[in-house]
Amino acid sequence: MQPVRVNLGPRSYDIALTTADSGGFGSFARERLPKSTLALVVCDANTHSHGQATEAALQDVGFRTGMVAVPAGEGSKTLTEASRLYDALYNLAGDRQTAVAAVGGGVVGDLAGFVAATYNRGLPLLMVPTTLLAMVDSSVGGKTGVNHPRGKNLIGAFHQPAGVWIDTATLTTLPDREFRSGLAEVVKYGVILDAPFFEELESNTAAILQRDSEALVRIVARSCQLKAAVVENDEREETGLRAILNYGHTFAHAFETVGGYGGWLHGEAVAAGMMCAARLAERHGLIGSELGDRQLRLLEAFTLPTWPKSDWPVEELISVMRRDKKASGGQLRFILPTRLGEVRLFEVPEALVREVLSAHDV
Repeated sequence: MQPVRVNLGPRSYDIALTTADSGGFGSFARERLPKSTLALVVCDANTHSHGQATEAALQDVGFRTGMVAVPAGEGSKTLTEASRLYDALYNLAGDRQTAVAAVGGGVVGDLAGFVAATYNRGLPLLMVPTTLLAMVDSSVGGKTGVNHPRGKNLIGAFHQPAGVWIDTATLTTLPDREFRSGLAEVVKYGVILDAPFFEELESNTAAILQRDSEALVRIVARSCQLKAAVVENDEREETGLRAILNYGHTFAHAFETVGGYGGWLHGEAVAAGMMCAARLAERHGLIGSELGDRQLRLLEAFTLPTWPKSDWPVEELISVMRRDKKASGGQLRFILPTRLGEVRLFEVPEALVREVLSAHDV
């Protein structure tokens, strides 16, 4: 398959899509970083074997390498873990051409990407996503960051990778819960940008859940194409277009913050957040119930949460949402659907949000 190109002028890069070709990463890295001789591979406890394979591939093409494994889970997206990676780069005698290779899911990518963005004011970054969620979302677009106790991703930077290497064979061993979590972001692309893609997901749930190789390549490729198109037109969220990628995320980030980082996987929170957003759009008079009902059936088919936990305090959730980056002048703003394949940003009265969250069902 031809790579997906993210066209950003001097920051352009390729997303390589392959299956069962871990050794090819070395050549991919060397072509994109011809001046680099050092690389720090960052993985977590769950992706250690993939990290070792990545390190070996880099060594085969002349890189001197180091590797750090961080604890698995959202709890690793901290300044403390970032500092540990800074220490590793210093001990490696890293210079401004030293590459950082992020091997793992969204947590590893966000953390390692943030370190690459900030050490020596910027190092080249290679993304090697091993989860479905990271393949279709967090590895593409240049968002990096760590969490703060008061909110998710409050500390971060935009830092585009030099390249993204996606080997869908890693999905065959991905735990079922992680795989289904990634499907939430795939569903999101259908709702916000591509109605035919949403319909394709509805028709192929069995093949997707069976992790059919052809089905996986298709959904990953289409998701990357859709995200690339948005990023190309609004790299740093300056025109408002890129905000559409946050469909369901205003709710989701509140769920993750109030529920405790790691209580729900990110995709699980996004799934419930999308349902809240759809029902909010209904209450706001934007859509009827059909779109939300179709979204509900698809998310349920993928065995994803479709509503927040009833014991999460509504006022605490709203307090977190007031600090969302889309909020303006104290007003809550949400990405809401106007029809399947189209969403826009709306200011919404808190009273409607409170109604949705207080319903505790769909």
